[in-house]
Amino acid sequence: MPSPTTLSVDLNALAHNFHALEAAAGVPVHPVVKADAYGLGAVPVVRRLLAEGARTFFVARASGGFALREALGAEPVIYVLDGCVGETAGDLIAADLRPVLNHGEQLTAWRAASGGACGLQIDTGMNRLGFRPEEAPDMFDGLDLVMSHLACADDPLEPMNRTQRDAFAAVVGRYPGVIRSFANSGGAFLGPDYGFDAARPGISLYGGGPEGRPDARLRAVATLSAEVLQVREVPTGESVGYSRGFLADTPRRIAICAAGYADGVLRSTSPWGAVWLGGALRSIVGRVSMDVIAVDVTGADVAVGDRAELFGANRMLDEAATAAGTIAYELLTSVTPRVPRIYIG
Repeated sequence: MPSPTTLSVDLNALAHNFHALEAAAGVPVHPVVKADAYGLGAVPVVRRLLAEGARTFFVARASGGFALREALGAEPVIYVLDGCVGETAGDLIAADLRPVLNHGEQLTAWRAASGGACGLQIDTGMNRLGFRPEEAPDMFDGLDLVMSHLACADDPLEPMNRTQRDAFAAVVGRYPGVIRSFANSGGAFLGPDYGFDAARPGISLYGGGPEGRPDARLRAVATLSAEVLQVREVPTGESVGYSRGFLADTPRRIAICAAGYADGVLRSTSPWGAVWLGGALRSIVGRVSMDVIAVDVTGADVAVGDRAELFGANRMLDEAATAAGTIAYELLTSVTPRVPRIYIG
């Protein structure tokens, strides 16, 4: 049965963003496809990026790497950002997955398993994963990538960007001949000093701006849309939705659309959210329900069967995220498996 709610993924727009990021960073792009490519579907995303010239990819969990290897075979190089966790070394070796080693215990486990190619993460100030610079190991066999991660790249004026960049530059001299990867999506736009040998963008591949707002260099990849199930007239003084979340101060025409928090529409989307419907942005009114939202379409030519765009080319991802009080990353990864993914291009 067709679904009234869909997430369309424009693979041509994905390809455009990939090449835009290459141009901005000035170095090869190694896409981050963790969390099932930010909810868009890692297998079709990686297939298209392979066709565009990408060869190296990053996932967070080993499970994501196993799924990609099973679906795509031996061609892509896949790094696992979690590293070598617990007793997973043997499984990573068997699947030809490369852990990004983050601390001494992981390095010991990888060596004990006679692991081969791997990465190394240096913590340059984010205090998340990685070796502190003064604790980083010397060069060792199998190391083919060293990386760090920017904490504030979405703010080009933040001094910490330069501090982290300089700390990374100071330590990577220990690893001659190893690929150096530093810039994330925001970092790819910070200038040539941040490129090193390879960039690792994530959100900007999928249409999110590098500074948390729409960027004209990037195209919308994901479109979340929902069918109008009913259009009703609400008299003055009556309410809409749970807890009387919206009161009509004048007669209103309300469209009930087939998307709710069971589809990944955050409850915080109301009362500041909007959708593109009937050729314009229309306000979401009342509480977001499990399966539906209500949209004020007073004075608009809207009918049952029309589709409301919650984010996409007309309602940009970053703008929708801001209205919900969150970021593009959360908005994309919140779209649930109930919503079918449709691939275009």
